[in-house]
Amino acid sequence: MSSATDNNSAPAVQHTDAEWRDKLTPEEYAVLRQAGTERPFVGEYTDTTTEGVYNCRACGTELFRSTEKFESHCGWPSFYDPADSDAVILKEDDSLGMRRVEVICKNCHSHLGHVFEGEGYPTPTDQRYCINSISLVLQPSSK
Repeated sequence: MSSATDNNSAPAVQHTDAEWRDKLTPEEYAVLRQAGTERPFVGEYTDTTTEGVYNCRACGTELFRSTEKFESHCGWPSFYDPADSDAVILKEDDSLGMRRVEVICKNCHSHLGHVFEGEGYPTPTDQRYCINSISLVLQPSSK
């Protein structure tokens, strides 16, 4: 995987737990700061085809672009590559009895979702960044 894997460095954006709780709704906090997962097929961006840039809801960093979004029919927005490979950290995740790779915002270390490989999607990277809608804010392209 081409994305950054150095998760030992401190995030550029840091807040206390209380500050994060003030900044985020309880649902956003549960996903972004406690590595939760929103229910499938309910997220704001699951089926969105609007062109634009997807930013981190917690800190505003550009993470993904609509040009890399694809229909995976998995219940969450799926991208085949981050907008900038250094925008995210990939971290081994062995929770819940599964072996997965967690996707974290490099700028604030918020949980975004997971990335999967080798599922046979017809994308240039054969990767599926399965991202919680609640972790993102879409900034539509101005035309």
